[in-house]
Amino acid sequence: MARTTSLSRCFQGKLSRTTLEQQAHCDGAASGALLLLLAGLALVAGCAKHAAGGPPQYPPPDVVTAQVEQKDMPIYGEWVANLDGYTNAQIQPQVTGYVIRQEYKEGSEVRKGQVLFEIDPRPFVAVLDQAKGQLAQAQAQLGLSDINVRRDTPLAEARAIARSQLDNDLQTKAANEAALKAQQANVAAAELNVGFTQVRSLLDGIAGIAAIQVGSYVKTDTVLTTVSQVQPIKVYFAISEQEYLALSKKARDGGAADLLHSSSRVPVELTLSNGTVYPSKGSIVFVDRGVDPSTGTIRVAAAFPNPQNLLRPGQFGKVRAQTAFEKNALLVPQRAVTELQGSYTVAVVDDTDKVHIANVKVGQQIGRDWVIADGLKPGERVVIEGNGKLADGIPVHPHPAPAEQASAASPATPYNAGQGSEGK
Repeated sequence: MARTTSLSRCFQGKLSRTTLEQQAHCDGAASGALLLLLAGLALVAGCAKHAAGGPPQYPPPDVVTAQVEQKDMPIYGEWVANLDGYTNAQIQPQVTGYVIRQEYKEGSEVRKGQVLFEIDPRPFVAVLDQAKGQLAQAQAQLGLSDINVRRDTPLAEARAIARSQLDNDLQTKAANEAALKAQQANVAAAELNVGFTQVRSLLDGIAGIAAIQVGSYVKTDTVLTTVSQVQPIKVYFAISEQEYLALSKKARDGGAADLLHSSSRVPVELTLSNGTVYPSKGSIVFVDRGVDPSTGTIRVAAAFPNPQNLLRPGQFGKVRAQTAFEKNALLVPQRAVTELQGSYTVAVVDDTDKVHIANVKVGQQIGRDWVIADGLKPGERVVIEGNGKLADGIPVHPHPAPAEQASAASPATPYNAGQGSEGK
């Protein structure tokens, strides 16, 4: 009663004190009374609501949805691959000696027959000269025996000399003819050795780093360098037995006898380690004789044109090839699929904007999409954003996804559709 009287006096301006300090006291008391009034109203409203027994109401969560799309889709397999030369030649000398010259630039392109190293030829030239001298002696011996045979033949027929002398002449001539052939072979071998002092490339390709230096003594088992043919170049990868059967079936359906003769019927695409797709497609040129029992894979090689020498042995990348073609495939974005302990679920929004958690059976992954083998129908709306805490039967506020997010992957989109295995 006293507080009410004081407030009344403050609001009516009837207090005896008129200083600024007293006026501030009046304003503070009025504000405090107003706050007490508002708090009381809120308490009464809360009690009334709690007495009614109703739970607190929350707005439906916002989610982003995409439609299940149905279309014919090619199914691709993708595998880790490593590159190697179409042919790799280890360059080794065929004679021993000291290397006196290196005739090529390391890492450069060389041609078949181009001189790469030179070994000191002087010992081999000396051997060649000696062989030529021995050949001249053999020729002289043969010439003398031929003269003896021509001279003694008419004498033996006239019984002027014994027949045995003519027989000796004939045998001497035959021995000298054999000796001449032996000396001719020695000369040819010596000439080859002189030629072998110039170590040449065995094929067109890229020459590697020299394994020896000028002045080194080399033998016939010494590796001087390696030359790799890179145009075309081979790409090795390992595929599973099931993928091999799928590729073989596709090759036969295209009219090829087997996978090796599929050519353009099974084109292979190469993606480099930086993510760029190599512009030229390859074809399968090698299939190993059997499946590796330890890994369950079979090694395959594809040849790719390499006119710019961009691809080099030792590089890694990924290859893919079409293994099947699925008609009327159901596609959803991968973000719509939730995996838990080997089970896959999708949150479906019905016509009343309520969520239904559907168990699905998934197929191949195609780009950013997933093929659904069972559990969905074409045109259904699936949640692709905001599906982390959704429960079955709750209402939601759906928003259609932008076209670039909801569209299915095209065949040209890079993707992984198989279990990659690294080629060795």
